[in-house]
Amino acid sequence: MASQQSRCYSVLSVPSSRTRPSGVTIDDAFLLEAKNTQKRKLSQKRNTLPFQVSISGNLCPWPTYTTSQTILRNVKPCSDGYQKRTSSWQQEPFGIAKPRYLEQLENYLRKELLLVGLSKDSAQELKLQPYREIFEFFIEDFKTYKPLLCSITHQRERIRALEPLKAKLVTVNEDCNERILAMRAEERHEISMLKKEKMTLLKLIDKKNEEKISLQSEVSKLRKNLAEEYLNYLSERDARKILIADLNELRYQREDMSLAQSPGIWGEDPVKLTLALKMTRQDLTRTQMELNTMKANFGDVVPRRDFEMQQKTNKDLQEQLDSLRADYEEVRKEHEILLQLHMSTLKERDQFFFELQEIQRTSTPRPDWTKCEDVVAGGPERWQMLAEGKNSDQLVDVLLEEIGEGLLREKDFFPGLGYGESVPSFLRFEGLVENKKPTKKDVVNLLKDAWKERLTQEQKEKFPDFFFNFLERRFGPSDAIAWAYTIFENIKLFHSSEVMSQFYAVLMGKRSESVYVNQKETIAQLLKEMTNADSQKEGMLTMEQFSTVLKSTFPLKKEEKILELMEAGGWHPNSDNADFLNYRALFLEDEEGQSEPFVQKLWEQYVDEKDEYLQELKQELGIELYSDVTLPKLRGALMSIDSSLDKQTLNTYISQAFQLPVSELPEEGDGKEEGIVVRLQTALERLQVIDVRRRGPREQEPAS
Repeated sequence: MASQQSRCYSVLSVPSSRTRPSGVTIDDAFLLEAKNTQKRKLSQKRNTLPFQVSISGNLCPWPTYTTSQTILRNVKPCSDGYQKRTSSWQQEPFGIAKPRYLEQLENYLRKELLLVGLSKDSAQELKLQPYREIFEFFIEDFKTYKPLLCSITHQRERIRALEPLKAKLVTVNEDCNERILAMRAEERHEISMLKKEKMTLLKLIDKKNEEKISLQSEVSKLRKNLAEEYLNYLSERDARKILIADLNELRYQREDMSLAQSPGIWGEDPVKLTLALKMTRQDLTRTQMELNTMKANFGDVVPRRDFEMQQKTNKDLQEQLDSLRADYEEVRKEHEILLQLHMSTLKERDQFFFELQEIQRTSTPRPDWTKCEDVVAGGPERWQMLAEGKNSDQLVDVLLEEIGEGLLREKDFFPGLGYGESVPSFLRFEGLVENKKPTKKDVVNLLKDAWKERLTQEQKEKFPDFFFNFLERRFGPSDAIAWAYTIFENIKLFHSSEVMSQFYAVLMGKRSESVYVNQKETIAQLLKEMTNADSQKEGMLTMEQFSTVLKSTFPLKKEEKILELMEAGGWHPNSDNADFLNYRALFLEDEEGQSEPFVQKLWEQYVDEKDEYLQELKQELGIELYSDVTLPKLRGALMSIDSSLDKQTLNTYISQAFQLPVSELPEEGDGKEEGIVVRLQTALERLQVIDVRRRGPREQEPAS
């Protein structure tokens, strides 16, 4: 910018930093000085013009149709065309006179262009200088349009100053793009090299694993061969000893024969020789008999090494037998002591039970549950485990289960209930029924198998009939009734067992099968959602993921209900959301069918939500429990508290409340609806049997 100004306006002096005001850069000061110098030159040149015409003076109007004659063409001043045009212009008569100020400007422009055209090496920028000066004259004389014309000049100078920066920006952009492409190419090359190295290492690992497997198989084969060779060497050693003994015996016999056949013997008496031969034959016969006896006696004799090994094993087993006999005697004595203790405990239990009934009848103090520690089998430790986290009502159930379990074990037979209509179909029998006395674990496993078979087949028959047919298929027609009574007594007794209590409720018609099926489907769906959220498939989730899965699976639950489930799963308010949780352990069951606290909390929330739903229905109806409610009023109350109910679910609820088939329900608006009534308490008890739950959010609060 500074070079262009020096070329256009001659050499300009730059003000020093001392005279420059604060906050003004060198470029700004330079431009300011250049403008001042330009103004001084323009004022001097204006004084040289023949006439000084002010913008405030009277200017002659110049019609637009005469501008074609006064516009200066782009012709060099020194050329022939320029002189011809000048002479013709001067000789051309004017119909309308030009303004004098315009003529003065044109004459000044011609002179300046003539001077510039004489210098042969003049630059293009220098040829534009006369036009700049003419433009400055316009700016100075026309005061009204001076700000607009000055802003045009200033913007043109700024555009000219920014052109180098634009070129530099393009260059820097190209350099950056080249560097980015080079870095990406280098990264791709590095990634490809790392992938190749990874494949090489994987192949090396596979090769090493194959070598390891082959070496292990070879080692096992060598060990087997070594054992076989060792046995062969032992057999060879024993055979060698026997062979040496036989060789020694043959050598002794050969020496005896050589002595008998010596030359001095032939000179002896034949009678003596005959006698010696006879004695020798007798000895041979006796020796042969002894040899046969030894073969008969020791033909099955084992080697001494095996004999010693068996003898040592026998000794160890004898010692173990003696130890087990001593332990058995101790256990037998302890068993006798425990039997005596059990009998005394039964007496104490009966006494305590009688005292408990008396106390409950006469007074209502808070019971001291520590008294049960000595009564329950297993002592204080088992009682503490049973009583953990339970209220007084639940502790009474636990105590009754323990007492009832002992009484149930003592029974050998159950009395038949007969064939009355009030007796369930699977218990109709006359006479005594054998008590099979299964363990609690066996009963739970049997009930689980019954549920599995029930869910896999079509539910055409009633549940009690299915249960009895299942027992006939499992144990045969002869033992089916005995198992039916045994299982019925067990599930009626153990209320704390989830599997038994739910099966008993369904079997006796106190709860619908759909409640159990929907609960199992909900648990399965929740486990599936957690498995999908586990991207690493390691069985672990963060607490944040755990909370997200619960909220998406149960969108109608409140925030406090979600927090209860998280706490049952192992979350604490002070724990970090990044902590990991083994979600698969939340759905495990022990050998007696007891679920983890998380699944138990789900069931408790379901029961509480059902009770809350039915309580809202009662409040919406606004009548007493012993009052009658009509079908239209019940339908309106259900739709009022839960507007998201579909028609099928609504008809199911109404059918259950009034004990009518869905096909026989009158249409809405039919006059027959008013004649169908039921007591409110009865309707609520019937709805408690089936799977009743909220289908949509409440109107006063959005779904969470």
